Amino acid sequence: MSVSGASPAVGLFCAPRSPPRLPRFRMAVRSSAISVAPILTDLKHQCATPLPVLRHVADAMAADMRAGLAVDGGSDLKMILSYVDSLPTGNEKGLFYALDLGGTNFRVLRVQLGGKQERVIATEFDQVSIPQELMFGNSEDLFDFIASGLAKFAQTEGGKFHLPAGRKREIGFTFSFPVRQTSIDSGILIKWTKGFAVSGTAGRDVVACLNEAMERQGLDMRVSALVNDTVGTLAGARYWDDNVMVAVILGTGTNACYVERTDTIAKLQGHVSSSGRTIINTEWGAFSNGLPLTVFDRDMDVASINPGEQIFEKTISGMYLGEIVRRVLLKIAEAGAFGDSIPEKLSTPFVLRTPYLSAMQQDYSDDLKAVGSILYDIAGVESNLSARKIVVEVCDTIVKRGGRLAGAGIVGILQKMEEDSQGLIFGKRTVVAMDGGLYEHYPQYRRYLQDAVTELLGFEISKNVIIEHSKDGSGIGAALLAAANSKYEHDF
Repeated sequence: MSVSGASPAVGLFCAPRSPPRLPRFRMAVRSSAISVAPILTDLKHQCATPLPVLRHVADAMAADMRAGLAVDGGSDLKMILSYVDSLPTGNEKGLFYALDLGGTNFRVLRVQLGGKQERVIATEFDQVSIPQELMFGNSEDLFDFIASGLAKFAQTEGGKFHLPAGRKREIGFTFSFPVRQTSIDSGILIKWTKGFAVSGTAGRDVVACLNEAMERQGLDMRVSALVNDTVGTLAGARYWDDNVMVAVILGTGTNACYVERTDTIAKLQGHVSSSGRTIINTEWGAFSNGLPLTVFDRDMDVASINPGEQIFEKTISGMYLGEIVRRVLLKIAEAGAFGDSIPEKLSTPFVLRTPYLSAMQQDYSDDLKAVGSILYDIAGVESNLSARKIVVEVCDTIVKRGGRLAGAGIVGILQKMEEDSQGLIFGKRTVVAMDGGLYEHYPQYRRYLQDAVTELLGFEISKNVIIEHSKDGSGIGAALLAAANSKYEHDF
């Protein structure tokens, strides 16, 4: 996932502040409201996702997946090999650690596993903030800081946590930056993102960097699995449920991964999977085929830091939904329908964040008071009931398109899997593990996504496809992948 913070970004969803009671700008719908009608009509028409559009998106997703598996660069979808061939089964035993580095904090976690009977005996975690200067420093300093945080955490090990004699501690490393993975426990950093500019790491194996730093700190631990956060989510959910086949993150950014048969991966050369399966990280945010886009999407894309890229992500993820709505409201304001001048705040990119859309859509009061408060506080707009209704309509139009397209993307993945394994997906219970603040905190988005899945698959088949919320699964998932890919013989 490419957007700031590959973690699911639950923190985006917070209540807006109470507005001060000084009017700044009146959003009064006058006779010129007639000029709003064509804008709304065009918007709904361009954002429409009837069944044929959803079907095209699902088919195109499946086709792009195949093209990306055939050859690197074969489609918009990178279809990255995770080298995760051994998924957790529930039989794993012992003490395992996880490190999640995906932003300005890193998280460390340990878990004691007790096999099929006891499962997860205990877990503990800690979060450490990374000093700003280390984000611009050199590689050795950053990894030494991380390793020292890990060492301090390991020193508090005790109680229900114990390492079998003669074993080195093993850790799963969730690293949410662009990496070219070369095995289950190695990956070359392509570039830093999310505000990091660390020298001396690009082109190096990030696992080697961490292992060397742990040795310098005298920490008896080694990385046995390097994973993407989406892959960690799948592994964490799979531990509890053997029917989990797909994991999706819908938060600030978005991504999806799934369990693939290795005999369908033409670009897989020289790698033999003991299980005949592996997890593929689709990087589906880059998908762009046949999406219903508006002038507002195109303008936002042109103004973005990555024009022409991540179009699916810009249409369905939490980073962008609020900004698309803001651009629509600005156009309505410019049409003169809401007053004689345009409030300065409404002209500020990304001032209207997606959590505010969710809060406005949860307002079921007669006078839409919460909608009025948010417009007033966030955009400097004082509104009457008619104006508030228009705003809610705009929110719903953009969110409906996003949720339904996300649903079509999920069906595209399932469709591709079903084509290769007749009946093994649609013929039985199949679980999609879902994480991320957008999915968790936006009920309308969630419902539109589910509706699209049901429409595309039909009622009977869709009953077998279960979309399950898997909150913060990627951390424990990394520890479970360390266990499943342990260097030691399992004593099952």
